[in-house]
Amino acid sequence: MQAVGFTLWVCALGTLFILPAGIGLAWLLARREFRGKSLVETAAMLPLVLPPVATGLILLRLCGRNGVVGAFFEHWFDTPIVFTWRAVVLTTGIMAFPLLLRSARVAFQEVPPRFEHVARTLGAGEWRVFRRITLPLARRGIVSGVVLAYARALGEFGATILVAGNIPGKTATISLAIYHAVQLGQDAVAFRLVAVSAAIAFAAIWTSEFVLRRGRPA
Repeated sequence: MQAVGFTLWVCALGTLFILPAGIGLAWLLARREFRGKSLVETAAMLPLVLPPVATGLILLRLCGRNGVVGAFFEHWFDTPIVFTWRAVVLTTGIMAFPLLLRSARVAFQEVPPRFEHVARTLGAGEWRVFRRITLPLARRGIVSGVVLAYARALGEFGATILVAGNIPGKTATISLAIYHAVQLGQDAVAFRLVAVSAAIAFAAIWTSEFVLRRGRPA
């Protein structure tokens, strides 16, 4: 139960961590044309296709004590990232980011541009157009993407075990707890955790589909 509670909490933080960047980048890719757009989109989607261990190794190099991000946090905040709950938040967020980005981008692309143009002709600025027109019309796709990203974060294993380790009570998520139980031969414990994980994943996917269906024309 400790692993379950920790996983639900830390994955929620990881999803919130990527939410502003995910929405901002999705809007940029959906509404703007610029040089290198394909390169940016491809780089953002890499965690979806790269082996999780490869992503974890990159994050470990960046966030370790001698890495760029890790050294910055050590110097300014006197706190490490790797092998702490912060590493779990980071890895789960990074691994879930592509799902949020893809869903949000499709949602923004489905918003009719003429509504935004009409709002601008009536004197609305870009921020007001986004806040009052674009974002409300895209909210179903964004919420669905958030739920899917959260579900992906719940199942993260490969990158997390490299960057955060498997420290019971500190960094052990459901996936790591299942692995640990199997290693110890505690199959009953492992299957109970699998059942909990499957129930949470089923609820998340069902919620995502329900949000997308609601309000869709018959």
